[in-house]
Amino acid sequence: MIELSKAQEERAMRLHREAIVIDTHCDSIGGYLGRGWRQPPRDFFQRGETGQIDLPRLVEGGVTCQVFAMCISSAPIVPDATLRALKIVDKFYELAENPGFKAVTTPGEIVAAKKAGETCGLLSFEGAEALMGDIALLRVFYRLGVRMLSFCWNYRTPFADGLGARRAESKLTELGVAALEEMDRLGIVFDVSHLADSVFWDVCDVMDGPFIASHSNCRDLCDVARNLTDDMIKALADHGGVMGMNYLGSFVAEEDPNIERMVDHIDHIVDLVGPDHVGLGSDFDGGGRLPELDDTSMVPNMTRELVKRDYSDEDILKILGGNHLRVFEAVLK
Repeated sequence: MIELSKAQEERAMRLHREAIVIDTHCDSIGGYLGRGWRQPPRDFFQRGETGQIDLPRLVEGGVTCQVFAMCISSAPIVPDATLRALKIVDKFYELAENPGFKAVTTPGEIVAAKKAGETCGLLSFEGAEALMGDIALLRVFYRLGVRMLSFCWNYRTPFADGLGARRAESKLTELGVAALEEMDRLGIVFDVSHLADSVFWDVCDVMDGPFIASHSNCRDLCDVARNLTDDMIKALADHGGVMGMNYLGSFVAEEDPNIERMVDHIDHIVDLVGPDHVGLGSDFDGGGRLPELDDTSMVPNMTRELVKRDYSDEDILKILGGNHLRVFEAVLK
């Protein structure tokens, strides 16, 4: 329970209503498709007792734009990856045919959704297995609305090595460099959250514009490979990028992870590089969960904790979504 004065609570709720709230990572979309007879599809339009994201809870939590990640990375080689991805894309647009939820591909559409009081979703890839090592498929999925891409989950792909392959201490492959160039031409946000450290540094050398870490925290505060070191955070900031805070307890603190320790990561980033490089990336339905952030309806608790710590109105609006929107405006076309 976050204890605030009446004035603080009123300020927190005013800011949350005003904010364009953007969450750059969840793994929920597979749950709406269903994962076999043991896990029947969840209803996106009904407040469920399972899962962490559905439309009623997105509305309750004041989330303007939820990025839905397609993770096909069940093994180093996924022969049916493209088919699986296409089924997920089909489900996403089936959901978007219903009132109250719309698919978006541009920052202008996100702003318009906020003005209209609507909730919107944007498609991303968590791992590039579905591209089958072919940049032509990158263009196909762009035409299908994918606007964010990471090259890896944990395994090696034709583009780069993920954290599970970090022993190679590799760089981007030539195909990976070519794919980054094509992503820049098309307007696709690049996500570094699951890259091996050596690949992260090669991305910094190869890319000029902004990229994001869609769901990563600070390694200095919680020493796990999926978090970024201080030097990485500085490099990401130098590129104009943003980190989305991950609510997965083991990425927040070794003991007693909670919202206070989560916002300690935000404090650390702000002290290190300023308030322009941090946002939200819950990892809901992929492990993200804290006592005060159990599902997406509880996102206002993040605003409450930021108010409690005397962040300015401007900085709170940036952290809730303004920073990610800035990157979208710079990259998406």
